[in-house]
Amino acid sequence: MNFLYNIFIAIFNSLLPVIGLLSPKLTLFANGRKSVFEILKKDIKPEDQIIWFHCASLGEYEQGVPVMEELKEKYPNYKLLVTFFSPSGYEIKKNSTLADIIVYLPIDTKRNAKRFVQLVNPKLAVFVKYEFWPNYLKELYNNNTPITIVSAAFREEQSFFKWYGGFMRNALQRVDHFFVQDTTSKDLLEKVNFTNVTVSGDTRFDRVSHQIEMDNQVDFISDFINNRICIVVGSSWQEDEEVFVDFVNQAPKNVCFIIAPHEIKDSGVQKLKQKLSTRTVLFSEKEGNDLKEYQVFIMNTIGYLSRVYSYGDIAYVGGAMGTSGLHNILEPATFGMPIIIGQNFEKFREAKQLQKLAGLFSISSASEFSKIMNKLIENKKFREQTGMIAGHFINSNTGATKTIVEYLSSTLENS
Repeated sequence: MNFLYNIFIAIFNSLLPVIGLLSPKLTLFANGRKSVFEILKKDIKPEDQIIWFHCASLGEYEQGVPVMEELKEKYPNYKLLVTFFSPSGYEIKKNSTLADIIVYLPIDTKRNAKRFVQLVNPKLAVFVKYEFWPNYLKELYNNNTPITIVSAAFREEQSFFKWYGGFMRNALQRVDHFFVQDTTSKDLLEKVNFTNVTVSGDTRFDRVSHQIEMDNQVDFISDFINNRICIVVGSSWQEDEEVFVDFVNQAPKNVCFIIAPHEIKDSGVQKLKQKLSTRTVLFSEKEGNDLKEYQVFIMNTIGYLSRVYSYGDIAYVGGAMGTSGLHNILEPATFGMPIIIGQNFEKFREAKQLQKLAGLFSISSASEFSKIMNKLIENKKFREQTGMIAGHFINSNTGATKTIVEYLSSTLENS
C-alpha cells in the first residue's frame, strides 16, 4: 500500500501544471505551490526555531488560531510557520500577521516531504483536526520532531478503522499525542491501540468566545437596524435562498435582514436582489443612502460577518440546505441568539448537540422556515431563552486551548 500511495501521489504531483488549467481554484492550487521552497529558503535562517502548524483550509486555521496566539505570546523567539492545503484557506489568510511565514503545503511526495522538513527543521509540528500526510509524518519522525494533532474528530467510516486501513494506521503511529474533540474519537482510536489520546474539546469554542470581548461595532450596521428586530443570514447558498426569500418578502416592517452570501460574485448577488421585492441595499451601495429606509442589507463583501452577528436577534446559517456543508454556527451562538439551519448536518457534531439542547432549529422547507421564524419574532421570551441556551453552549465548552498549550509548552521545553 505504501508503494501504491507513493506512485499515486507522485503522478498527482507531476500533473499539477495540467490540473491548474481546469478551474481558477485549481490554478491557485497548482501555481501557489511553485515558489514554496524558494520562500522557505529566503525566510528561514539556520538559527531560526520554527513551530509548524498545518491547516487543511480556513476552518482548520480558525481552530488553530487560539493555540497559535498562546504559543506566540509565550515563545516570542520562535517563528510560526503555517501551511495550507486548500486555496480557500491560503488566499484569505496569506497576509495574516499572526504567522511569520504562510505557504501552501507541497504535495506529499517523498522528495517534497524530505526537502520541506530539512529546510524548516521544526521544533514542533501541529496538525489541526485532520490531514495526516504519511510522508510528512515519516520525515518529521525521522527528524525527531514532536508531532501533535489538535481538535481532531474521528468517525467510524474513516479508513483508519477499516480492515484495509493498516497503511494509514501505521502513519498515525508517528504522532506523539492526539487531542480530540469527543469521547467517540478517543474510543475509536483506543480500539486500534492508540492510547496517547486526550479529550480536550474543540478549540473553535475558545476562538469564538473571544469574539464577544472584541470591539464589534460597525456604525453603518447600527444605522441600518434602527431598533428593528435583526435577522442575520450568514454564508447562504442558492438552496438557502429558496427557503428564506418568500419570508423576507412578506416580513413585517419591524424586522430587518442582513444577508451575507457565501459567494459574493456580482452575478449571484444581483440574482438574489432581483428575488427580493422589499427595499434592498448592497454594501457597495451604502454610501449616500439612508440605510434605515431599507429592510434588507446584502453584504457583498467579506470580513464583517463575525461582527455583524453581534447585532443579530436571530441567525440563519447556510450550507445545510444543500450539500456544500454547514457553515460556522458557533459565531452566532457566542452572541446568544437562536440559530436556524437546513436539514443536512449529520457530520456536524456541534449542530447536533445544540439542537438537542433546543438552541438550534433545523428546517427542510420554506414553510418550516416561516413557522419557526414567526414564533421567534413574535415570542420575545422564547427568542431570548433559546439565545441563552446557545450562549451557554459556547461558554460551557471552552478550555481546549489551555489543555493543549500546556502539553505543547512542556514538549518545547523538554525538546
